[in-house]
Amino acid sequence: MRAPEREADPWQDWLSRSPEARGPEVVGGRGRADRGLGEDGYCERLGKLFSRQAPRDFAALGLGCSRRIDRPCREPPTCSQDPVTPPAGERPALREGPVAGACGGFWDCSTRYGVRAAFTADDRHLAVTDHGRWSRVMLWVDGIRVEAPSFLDDVGHWVDGRFYVTTMAAPDDHPLQGHVGMGQTAILSLVIHDVATAATHIVDPEPHEDWSFPGRGAPRRRVAPLPDPRGPRHRPPDRTLTLP
Repeated sequence: MRAPEREADPWQDWLSRSPEARGPEVVGGRGRADRGLGEDGYCERLGKLFSRQAPRDFAALGLGCSRRIDRPCREPPTCSQDPVTPPAGERPALREGPVAGACGGFWDCSTRYGVRAAFTADDRHLAVTDHGRWSRVMLWVDGIRVEAPSFLDDVGHWVDGRFYVTTMAAPDDHPLQGHVGMGQTAILSLVIHDVATAATHIVDPEPHEDWSFPGRGAPRRRVAPLPDPRGPRHRPPDRTLTLP
């Protein structure tokens, strides 16, 4: 009597066709640091490797996704399919599974490196973060390392498919600056990376601006630093930046 044939694994099929995701350093290396490189050197390598991945590569490698960050993809027959091209005249929307082409965001919850990946809706651009020594966040946008003078946040968002926006600790001499909870900085600055020019802009709050929750994106290349959401519900933004 013949044993029943095992059902084909859609992710294994995808991995066989995606040379970037098959790299042993990506598949097997997430959980261990390379002693020859040191912690930050190894995270630098991870950031560059993950910056070359496609959404289905992240899903096939078992990272959590926009639907559930704490477990691998549960719908590979659907998510491993080619993404659907939007009708003419319509802009692509961010994907959240189960959906053909996999989700648009991924999180590594299983290792101390905490890799995160955020794609634009059309998958043309990718921001990747991981954690080096002392949990210091390292950021790459389209494979370019984004440097900042202070500690970066590991969460950000895309504006108009061109600007990746995140935050960092504002200057220590800001009159409202302080620390709350587990050392979390109270006042933040904006970090805006423009993929069209490969330039990074740092926007610090003015002395009177309480930016404890800045950076909510608005359409058409505008970035609106917002006040603390716990404040007055209808308070307008402190500033709206229109970038070239």
